Amino acid sequence: MAVETKEYRAEAKFQRVSPQKARLVLDLIKGLGVGKALETAAFTKKRIAPVVHKLLTSAIDNAKYVAGEQGIDLDVDNLYVKQALANEGPRMKRIRPAPMGRAYRYQRRLAHIIITVAEHDAKPTKGAKAGAKAAASKATKKSAATKTTAAEPKAAKKTAAKKTAAKKTAAKKTTAKKAEE
Repeated sequence: MAVETKEYRAEAKFQRVSPQKARLVLDLIKGLGVGKALETAAFTKKRIAPVVHKLLTSAIDNAKYVAGEQGIDLDVDNLYVKQALANEGPRMKRIRPAPMGRAYRYQRRLAHIIITVAEHDAKPTKGAKAGAKAAASKATKKSAATKTTAAEPKAAKKTAAKKTAAKKTAAKKTTAKKAEE
């Protein structure tokens, strides 16, 4: 029976940024450990980055609180960002004045940002180890195959260079003989 890893999340709703722009920052921290993710969010030069930093801190605090309430042994250093989403919120319809008494409509987009943190598995399963070994052996076989194919064209170039040099010297000898006669 597999043990489920507990997930902890935090949400920031109705943020005044388009979801596309928020995803630029969220994609930077997905899959990282919380320490590295906090550092990345702190030094990212996007307007939404401080909000993401604060939200990630909130998710970590939620994890500490829930683990304390439920009596779960939680290692904060072992947490990582499992999921980071920016969903679209409601759009605000606005009007901009245009020439000749007309009006152009535009929309201000809002985003709902969700960050989920979880704890890494402490012990990898036997299947994961076997899969990693198989992938490593395939990679070594592939690199060995590319080395042999890469060496063959070099050998062909060398022999072609030798043949052209031999033809040039033979041509010089024949021209020298004709000149003597």
